[in-house]
Formats: sequence, structure tokens, C-alpha cells
Amino acid sequence: MLADKRILLIIGGGIAAYKTLDLIRRLQDQGAHVTPVLTRAGEEFVTPLSVSALAGSAVHRDLFDLTTEAEMGHIQLSRSADLVVVAPATADLMAKMAQGLANDLASTLLLATDTDVLVAPAMNVRMWEHSATRRNIETLKADGVSFVGPNAGRMACGEFGPGRLAEVDEIIAAVHAKLSDGPLQGQRILVTSGPTHEPIDPVRYIANRSSGAQGAAMARALRDLGAEVVFITGPATVRPPEGVQVVEVETARQMSEAVDAALPVVAGVFAAAVSDWRVVNASDRKLKKSKDGLPVMEFAENPDILKRVSRMGEGRPSLVVGFAAETNDVIDHATAKRLRKGCDWIVANDVSPATGIMGGSENAVVLISDAGAEVWPRMGKEDVARQLAERMAAALAQ
Repeated sequence: MLADKRILLIIGGGIAAYKTLDLIRRLQDQGAHVTPVLTRAGEEFVTPLSVSALAGSAVHRDLFDLTTEAEMGHIQLSRSADLVVVAPATADLMAKMAQGLANDLASTLLLATDTDVLVAPAMNVRMWEHSATRRNIETLKADGVSFVGPNAGRMACGEFGPGRLAEVDEIIAAVHAKLSDGPLQGQRILVTSGPTHEPIDPVRYIANRSSGAQGAAMARALRDLGAEVVFITGPATVRPPEGVQVVEVETARQMSEAVDAALPVVAGVFAAAVSDWRVVNASDRKLKKSKDGLPVMEFAENPDILKRVSRMGEGRPSLVVGFAAETNDVIDHATAKRLRKGCDWIVANDVSPATGIMGGSENAVVLISDAGAEVWPRMGKEDVARQLAERMAAALAQ
């Protein structure tokens, strides 16, 4: 969480400025105090009233505000925050930053601050790729400025390519990475979560009862210890956590591709309940009852993501944690699974219907490692996640 963290948010001009309204709300939901600064160009896209209403404080707009300048307000404003966030950061604003210009409130604050600065660029693709912008980016990085985004996609102007403002979740994840001071500070960790859906036809699929609650709790716990979390989730019933990079997938093969794209990471937590099989002859039309009898479905094995990552060799995460949902002989089956997959730890639990664990708010796990089987008492899934995240932090510090 971002409890009591003070964020100075500089809102630049550009159509993407509307996303900062959601960014303000989401940062406040996590306990942060947001002080907004709105550039003249930014006012063309969002109003001072809407920004002020969401932030719950006055919007700073003018450099020569006599009320605050009597106490050198722009200097105080630039140094009272824990982090300065510029979103959207236009090509013009980044050029001012790189050249040390200070002809308005935003650029003056950025020149006067001794606080870390995080910029989220947004501009036309040609502007982003221009040699002048590339030089400015290198200058800013050399000065210690951090970047999040931009993403590739279709622009408001109709062109396609890099230049879209990073999604709010990505910006929040970057804010967490900058402000967290936990034992996993700066460590990139992958978490998979939720079920996968394997299509039978356009309206039917093979799935399981996983809610994704334990995976989401793991992502939050690792985030709170300072990790940069990549959260790859199937179609779960719980919301993805704030402050992590969220990648949504549906099938096991999509999850496998997303895992590959997220590597390298220092650790991987594979909490997803991935379907073992998929339907090879899935229909592109809804299957109908027929006098010819039941449809015949052909199955194939899905990628074994945990085993593949565990046995990668070069580039393997330092710590690979798998999960094993069992209905009987939990320790025996999970111990055999750890050896078969090659992962470092297995978090095993009994998901038989009588336990109420699958889809519930509690869990009772056994942590299986080289040291043997360690039985944990039944507790809330958030508590399980915190305890496991702390154990991971200790292992990675060795």
C-alpha cells in the first residue's frame, strides 16, 4: 500500500490526460496523498475543478501565485513530496526537463525538486521516435529520471505505434516500485493466478473452480514487500490487485506465452490452476444436439508451464514456487510433483469439497521443499500470502 505517501502529480497536455483522473482516485484508494499540478496545456483536456474534486485539494497552476510565493511556495511544493509523477509527459515537457528550462510552474518544480521523478510519456508515435526526443530521453535517464511506458497501440490521431500513455495499473506499479522500501525492493517477480478456460465451442469451455484469490493475495503481498510484480491471470472471479502489472489471458497456451514474455524474473510463483488438457477439435460454431449422438472431442496436453520454467537452465528464476491442489494424500502427491517438475518449493493444499478452500477465503497449506514438509495452520489467504512472501524474501536474500 501507499499509506501516507505524498505524490506530486504533474498533468501535462494531451488526450491521455483524462486517465489521470482515474490515477488520482486509485492512488488515494491505496492511502496516498496526491497534490496535483495542471499545466496550461493539460487544462485543455481536464478541468481544474474535476482534478481538484478528485484530489481533495487545490490544483496548482500558476508559477507566480502571490499567496504561496511569499513563502517560496514552488520550492516547498517541489520538495515536500515523496515522489514526483509526470503523466502524461509530453515531448515538450520532457524537452524542458532535459534542457533545464523553467518557464512555468511544472518545469520550475521539476528543476527545483530533489525528489525522485517518474515520467509516463504520451505523444504521437513520430514525436516519440524523433531523434530529439530520443536524445532527451537518454539525458533524463542519465539524470536519474525513471520511465513507465509508453505502450504501443492506436493513437487518438489515428496512427499506430509506441506513444500511448501506460495503463493506470502500470503507472501504479511503477509508483510502488519507486516508493517501496521492503526487502524485495527492485526485484521483478512473476505470479500466475486463476483458472484457464479451454474452448469446446464459442460458448462452452473446460475450466475449474479456482477463484484466483490466493494468487491475487500473493501478488499483493510481494508488492507490499517492494517487488515489481507481473501478474498473469486467467479469467478469475476476484479483481486483480492494484499496483502490479496485470496481464489477462484465457487459455493455458496464452498463459505460457505471457510467462515467456515476462521473463527474466528473479522468482516465479505459479499459483494458477492451469488446465492439463485442451480440446484439439474445438468447434467454431455452437455444438448442437444431433440424432448422430454425442460429439466426439479430441484432447491434447497443454504446456507444462511450471516444469518448463523450473528446468530452464540459463535464465531460470532463482526461486520457483509451484502450487498443488490435491483431494487426497496431499503431502505424498505434492512431494512427488515437486520432484517431477523440478521447482524449489511446492505449496500444497487439500481442495476436496469438505474443506471449503477452493473459492473460499481461507487456506491450509503444506510448504514442501528440500527440507521436507512444513504444515501451516489454517488461516486467511492473505495471511498465507504474507507468510509465504516473507519466506521468499528471506530465501532470495541468501
